[in-house]
Amino acid sequence: MALAVLTGLFAAPAFAEEAPTLTIYTYDGFASEWGPGPGLKAGFEATCGGCVVNWIAADSSIGTLRRVQLEGDSTPADIIVGLDTATAGEARDTGLFLDHGLALTDLTLPEPWTDKQFVPFDYAHFAFMYDTDKITTPPKSFEELIAEPASFKIAIQDPRSSTPGFGLVLWVKAAYGDRAPEIWKGLKPHILTITRDWSESYNLFLQGEADMALSYTTSPTYHIVSDGDHTIKAALFEEGHLAQTEVAGILKSSKHPELAKQFLAYLTSTAGQKIIPTTNWMLPVIDLGADLDASFEGLPQPTKTLTITDADIKAHGQDWIDEMLAAVQ
Repeated sequence: MALAVLTGLFAAPAFAEEAPTLTIYTYDGFASEWGPGPGLKAGFEATCGGCVVNWIAADSSIGTLRRVQLEGDSTPADIIVGLDTATAGEARDTGLFLDHGLALTDLTLPEPWTDKQFVPFDYAHFAFMYDTDKITTPPKSFEELIAEPASFKIAIQDPRSSTPGFGLVLWVKAAYGDRAPEIWKGLKPHILTITRDWSESYNLFLQGEADMALSYTTSPTYHIVSDGDHTIKAALFEEGHLAQTEVAGILKSSKHPELAKQFLAYLTSTAGQKIIPTTNWMLPVIDLGADLDASFEGLPQPTKTLTITDADIKAHGQDWIDEMLAAVQ
């Protein structure tokens, strides 16, 4: 009897260890209880035949990349979820990522997707949010924003720690080119603060401390769905807007590369994509048809999408960050 009991005690942990654990690094908002993480975990675990998804969150997606750079081949991560098209080039250059090997034939992104290492899972254009109860006529360009009284304040994010913050740097550069330092100097009196991450600056806006905050053209859907509030809008700028596409990639050191590939396939499937719009408040990368929440219908979108090449970002991104910081500090 004693032998049988001991056998049973040791058998249970051994059985539990048979379930492969897929470790995924992401940013804290994605893994939070209100983000897409819990739904994606439950959905994928129901299809993968006994695997376990383990989210490990950093304060930003850039933070996830820095972590795997430090950990190298010893990282426990199988996948990073939440890098974007502005940081994918740097991530690719680390040599830490595998080709995903997926066909991705159903994507409906603004431009064709050709990246062999990173898989897109949502997108939206950068924009400044405002409250129609407080601002009836929002600025229609960066130059109109600069022309506002000095008391008109915006909250933005640090490009060194935040992908939206870096996105703003790229947006200004794509719109104004060599005039970018001039635009930043004009914006300086209006910058209430530069926060480390998106949530901090957006909360300042919601608390009324900033008149506008850098976010996305899709952000109003959160307020519509969560609070029935239609007063939060995205200001559309005449010079156009830069789009951010968020991506996921498999690390070469992954202990479960095939399972990781299955997760990326699930992430871009109808089942996975249905979870993202009303949890991450971004547009899906495939056509969901009637499954896309009604709050996204008729959402004002830019008439002009600005672009900037991976090669330019890799060659000049840090210089443009330094240019911005020198102008506003």
